[in-house]
Amino acid sequence: MDVSSNSALNQMPTPSIEEISTQLESPNLRDRMVALASLRDVPAEDAVPLIKKVLDDDSLQLRSMAIFALGVKPTPECYPILVKILETDPDYGIRADAAGALGYLGDTRAFEALSRAFYEDTDWLVRFSAAVSLGNIKDSRAREILYKALESEEVVIQQAAIAALGEIKDINAVDRILRFAQAEDWLVRQRLAEALGHLPTPKSLSALKYLEKDGHPHVAEAARVSLKRLEEAGMTNV
Repeated sequence: MDVSSNSALNQMPTPSIEEISTQLESPNLRDRMVALASLRDVPAEDAVPLIKKVLDDDSLQLRSMAIFALGVKPTPECYPILVKILETDPDYGIRADAAGALGYLGDTRAFEALSRAFYEDTDWLVRFSAAVSLGNIKDSRAREILYKALESEEVVIQQAAIAALGEIKDINAVDRILRFAQAEDWLVRQRLAEALGHLPTPKSLSALKYLEKDGHPHVAEAARVSLKRLEEAGMTNV
């Protein structure tokens, strides 16, 4: 494609709300996906009614995109819609998407729904998304659930719990998560290094100095970043 073609594309007018609405009803999946993506720059109050048009689409991929869009285009309608999807949709992937979108909303009302999903949903992906979102909404009530998640046999759920405990800044979690400093999975160690940067205690500082020497570069880098964060917060001595 030459420069003039690129220029022409850049000058193409943004579709109107009416055009997007019509395109969302196209029998062609690609058209509907393009239409949904074009809502990116549309204000939430205008976008949400259009997003709702494809929440029951035949395409799981498009439904997933729509659910994510509700999480990043918050209006009063989004919260109850996402809770209903989380609690009733038969597809575990869609339920996991709804749990994730509730985390993006950052609404602490989601604590109950996310807690139920963690305890009651039979699919690990939904429980993983719920644990991540409990961290994203930064509600300290989540600590007991996250402590339970640390004991999961699913390593990804352990990762989510460690990260979330850092997000909610639960200082009491430090003793519980330090045992993961020698976890076989480097991603677990990385999540630990990241979480400790939000938990300013002498034990955190000591553990981060240990993790800074980790054999995996991502773990070592995460530890360095967290050490810098703690130092900036005034923690310099073990």
